[in-house]
Amino acid sequence: MSIPDAAKLQAEVLIQALPYIQKWRGAIFVVKYGGAAMGENGLAAQVMQDIVLMHCVGIRPVIVHGGGPEISDLMKRLGKQPQFVNGLRVTDAETMELVEMALTGKTNPRLVALIQQQGGRAVGLSGKDGGLIRARKIQSEVDLGFVGEVDAIEPSIILSTLEAGYIPVVSPVGMGADGATYNLNADFAAGALAGALGATKFILMTDVPGVLSDPDDPTSLISELTREQAQRMLENGRVSGGMIPKLQACLTALESGCPRAHIIDGRIPHALLIEVFTDAGIGTMIR
Repeated sequence: MSIPDAAKLQAEVLIQALPYIQKWRGAIFVVKYGGAAMGENGLAAQVMQDIVLMHCVGIRPVIVHGGGPEISDLMKRLGKQPQFVNGLRVTDAETMELVEMALTGKTNPRLVALIQQQGGRAVGLSGKDGGLIRARKIQSEVDLGFVGEVDAIEPSIILSTLEAGYIPVVSPVGMGADGATYNLNADFAAGALAGALGATKFILMTDVPGVLSDPDDPTSLISELTREQAQRMLENGRVSGGMIPKLQACLTALESGCPRAHIIDGRIPHALLIEVFTDAGIGTMIR
């Protein structure tokens, strides 16, 4: 009885993945999900399918999601014009309510539903739940309102969720000591969470190939950096725009004890699986 070539190829792929399945069993991976892939249900469903597969083979994924476009869209529909200062959204009290509506009320349940449609079990959490993320107001020359930064992480609710066999999906808002709710940069929140959880990997999914030596040349991808090299790139101004907070978030995770951080292109089909289960990997790894 002959075996079709496609079936042989599938078997070979599974065998090639076996060492990684064995290596990563029981490991916590924090995945920050954002960028262009997030706005399209087809791509988002595919990413959640990859997350479910990882969970089924013994990896313990934790998702932290963004939602900037959704927040801006909601603001505009309600007649409120988004304002940014140095890339940070000016967040007055009314805007903070809209941030929670978009992140915790829309994006978070959508990702939970997509995971469960793929046969996984997920729990949606806000950074306020269980005191997960304690935040403080960002100090700047311009008053940004309720824009915060991570003060401390209390990971017990995440660990309990993982132990119960669920995939946590976290929206990046936090609570201050005064009880106020703060809007957090999702990259920084995810990096801090990776460090606090002792994650084996911090994977930042976005809509760029990774760190480029020439920002105008998408073929100039840097596949691997040390922490010191990444720090020098920031200090020397070799990265700009949205890549700055992404690299800073990776350094936060590394400095907190996470051994590997990755910036990968979420627009590529099954980018997570390529990164986790193949020798070649994808994007930029910082170690």
